Amino acid sequence: MDNEADVFYRELPKVELHAHLNGSVSVRTMEKLITRKPHLGIDHNMTAIRSGQRRTLDECFQVFKVIHQLVDTEEDILMVAKDVISEFAADGVKYLELRSTPREEPNTGLTKRRYVETVIRAIRQCKEEGVDIDVRFLVAVDRRNGTEVAMETVKLAEEFMLSTDGLVVGLDLSGDPTVGHGKDLLPALQKAKNCGLKLALHLSEVPAQLEESELLLNLPPDRIGHGTFLHPKVGGSQNLVDKVVKNNIPLELCLTSNVKGQTVSCYSKHHFQYWYELGHPSVICTDDKGVFCTDLSQEYQLAASTFGLSRDAVWKLSQRAIDCTFAPETLKQQLKQRWRELQPQVFQ
Repeated sequence: MDNEADVFYRELPKVELHAHLNGSVSVRTMEKLITRKPHLGIDHNMTAIRSGQRRTLDECFQVFKVIHQLVDTEEDILMVAKDVISEFAADGVKYLELRSTPREEPNTGLTKRRYVETVIRAIRQCKEEGVDIDVRFLVAVDRRNGTEVAMETVKLAEEFMLSTDGLVVGLDLSGDPTVGHGKDLLPALQKAKNCGLKLALHLSEVPAQLEESELLLNLPPDRIGHGTFLHPKVGGSQNLVDKVVKNNIPLELCLTSNVKGQTVSCYSKHHFQYWYELGHPSVICTDDKGVFCTDLSQEYQLAASTFGLSRDAVWKLSQRAIDCTFAPETLKQQLKQRWRELQPQVFQ
């Protein structure tokens, strides 16, 4: 962890909506994985980007390749998912939407179906063990894998949406934004939308994607990941902003990830300020708490210190995130009640 957040931010009840499973693996869990597989010759410097370090987006994706080597069996996935869920809970997160791309590993017999089943098993086990957090899962489509795989992934997601009592709630579109074009994935994304899956799409993560962003916003998605280059001041367009505002599409904003991944030059230039001042639904998220050595308490504290947010403003930011979740209305109401109950002790 780069920095420890103040007690207020730790105790603040929080919602995490943009967390990639394999990118959220902590140093402690990584130690266990490395010990299990010494033959791979992997050390911690290959799996995390520490304080003061920067990486290009391409280098960030190379880090994931290393982590995938360590997480290639059902046993690994179960341990990783349970650890990640428990760590978010320990950081005061009361509701979490995890996302991950189903992978197959011929060497270990892991299939995409078993991958998703194992994540669901981890979510259920944490619930049974009394971990204080509600967790849902977004099945991720990796844009690098093309149209056919995207359609297969949607079918898998739909199947799990119908068979997991609402634990699978949506579809994530992610992967290297410089590879492929969103237009090739539109049929799969439309199919997902038609069958009732919510859409959380990485969008305008890198510059010069006006055409793709326009196409994807026409769906429209239910949430936007990053949206770094949507607004005109950074090469987007007013038309894109108008579409986002008109459809009231919340943004998942990840400060440390964008600064360490060099898509934003420094915290004070982060687009959080643009959308926050518009009064648009914006949710602070971690993206990859393991890779970027952060947690959600730190991200809230960073936003507050960078943009001069009062504790009341931070509380409202956290509370309003509940309405941006893909949770059913009954759970949203339960979470709001939980926030009301916790408020006195957080502000004491």
